[in-house]
Amino acid sequence: MKIKEIWFSGDQIFGRDEKGQVYSQSLLWYPRLKGASPEEREKFTFGFDGIHWRNLDEDISFESFEYEDAQPSAMQRFFLTHKEINVAEFARSIGMNATLLRNYINGFKKPSADREKAILAHIHRLGQELMAANF
Repeated sequence: MKIKEIWFSGDQIFGRDEKGQVYSQSLLWYPRLKGASPEEREKFTFGFDGIHWRNLDEDISFESFEYEDAQPSAMQRFFLTHKEINVAEFARSIGMNATLLRNYINGFKKPSADREKAILAHIHRLGQELMAANF
């Protein structure tokens, strides 16, 4: 599959292949591209196996448009949109390996349902603590 045309809408990048099939991905996977201006986004080149934005130092493979997880899960979306959370410290506080949590967030590994529930419960506990703060 080779993408021949791209466009952006909201937090999505869309691509059309040589057969006319349209694919999309979340820009949460590509923070430099997400934060880029429309002019910066227009300065790309198609390569043999992907799209390259030289000025942004960003690449998207054609293959990634076909990934099953082109859209982040709710847990991934939470961490990808809350960069203020230190993933290593969050992992430490829940008793999890930081690399493993990063792998969950970046889609390299998939947490079990129980692990995902434990992560969500910890997020809720932190939220309650933040709400209880009183100065």
